[in-house]
Amino acid sequence: MTTPILNPTRPSTPTTAEDSARAAAPRRRAWPTPPGSPPDARATARAAAFSLTGITVFLAAWHLAAQQGWLSPIAPTPNGVWTRAVDLVGDPFYRTGPASVGMFWHLLASLQRVLVGFAIATAVAVPLGLLTGLHPTLRRATEPVVQVLRPVSPLAWLPLGLALLRDAEHTAIFVIVFTAVWPTLLATAEAVRTIPPTYLHLAATLGTSRLSTLVHVIIPATLPGIATGLRLSLSTSWLVIIAAEMLVGGRGMGFFLWNMWNRLDTDAIVVAILIIGATGFALDTVVNRLTKVIRYA
Repeated sequence: MTTPILNPTRPSTPTTAEDSARAAAPRRRAWPTPPGSPPDARATARAAAFSLTGITVFLAAWHLAAQQGWLSPIAPTPNGVWTRAVDLVGDPFYRTGPASVGMFWHLLASLQRVLVGFAIATAVAVPLGLLTGLHPTLRRATEPVVQVLRPVSPLAWLPLGLALLRDAEHTAIFVIVFTAVWPTLLATAEAVRTIPPTYLHLAATLGTSRLSTLVHVIIPATLPGIATGLRLSLSTSWLVIIAAEMLVGGRGMGFFLWNMWNRLDTDAIVVAILIIGATGFALDTVVNRLTKVIRYA
């Protein structure tokens, strides 16, 4: 007689199709951090390490090339740039003549020209952008003019500005205005055209006046687009003023660069380039922060 099995093996629990598919599917790796989300501390440290490594390698290669004589005799060197940076940044406020001034006064002159030209361009571009965005007939009438003038190089306006204004300071501002007006104008007009029609229909249903609709509906809806255009206009203005100052003379970072080139002081040129880049980065950062505040206000 066969002895019965006291502890038979329990049958496995039947699985559904979903469980089988889930078990067979390979595990997915976690998605990377979405764009725009704040990076964690580890990612920030890793990015900083990569940046420092790249800068160190570049400086080492630059120093080696200078020591081995692979560069031109007038080429800047790391030691020379550092020495000139200490001299220029250490005493930025001196004045020994009309054009012999410290780095601070050159930077201040460039910033003043940029901000004045940028303000004039904004005062022209925003209202004109609102009008062309609201009135299709006006947009079609002005679009050929905009498309013809917008691609013109900013420096091409310099001779015309000097002929009309006969003043280097006003000519530099004139060039900035013609450069900064287009990004803001086009961004404003596009922001008006992309306003959801329901906003305007609701305002019309409530019987609001045109002025009230403009102030309480159109302008708030277009502020993010206007802010984006202003950011582009300011960045472009800072790029243009350096080249314009090389030609019009006087004070300014562009004039300083050209003056140092005439003296073959390439170490000072590198210092000025770094200051120009840092200033442009600071301006862009400020406008970018304001853009985010306006966008999510």
